[in-house]
Amino acid sequence: MENKKVGVLIISIAIVMAFVIILFNGAMQDFVNISCGETHGLSCPMYDTITKQTYLALAVVGIIISIGGFLFFAKPEKKIIIQKSPKKKIDGEKIKKLNTVEKKVLKLVKENKAIFQADLIEQTGFGKAKMTRILDRLEGQGMVERKRRGMTNIVILNE
Repeated sequence: MENKKVGVLIISIAIVMAFVIILFNGAMQDFVNISCGETHGLSCPMYDTITKQTYLALAVVGIIISIGGFLFFAKPEKKIIIQKSPKKKIDGEKIKKLNTVEKKVLKLVKENKAIFQADLIEQTGFGKAKMTRILDRLEGQGMVERKRRGMTNIVILNE
C-alpha cells in the first residue's frame, strides 16, 4: 500500500480506539460511582486510577495518530522508470570481438537487464576508471546504454 493510504488507515483506527476509550471511561466512571459513591464518596482511589489510565490510553492513541500523520505526509519513494528505445541487435560477431573483461561486464548487464554502474564495479572488482572505459567501449559499439540516475549511472542492455 502507499504511505498515504496506510497513514489514513492508522489514523482511522486510532480515532476508533479513542472513541472506545472514552466510552470505556464513561462506563468505568458509572461503575465507580455505584460501588464507591456510598462508602468512600469522592475520595475513592478508583477515581484517580481511572483518570490515569484514561490519560495514558489517550497518550498512546496520540502517538499512533502522530505515526499515521507522518506516513500520510511523507513523500513517496521515487520509482525508476526505464524507457527502452529501439536499438540495433547485438550480433554474435560483435560479441566475438570483445575481450574477456568486456564480455564479463556484458554478461552481468544481460543477466540483470539494467544494473547500476556502482553494482557492476562491486561485482567485478574493477576500479571506477576501468569500468568507465569498458562501458565507453560497449556503448560505442551500441551494446549498452548509460542513463544518469542521481549520483550514478544505470547501465541498460540494448536489445
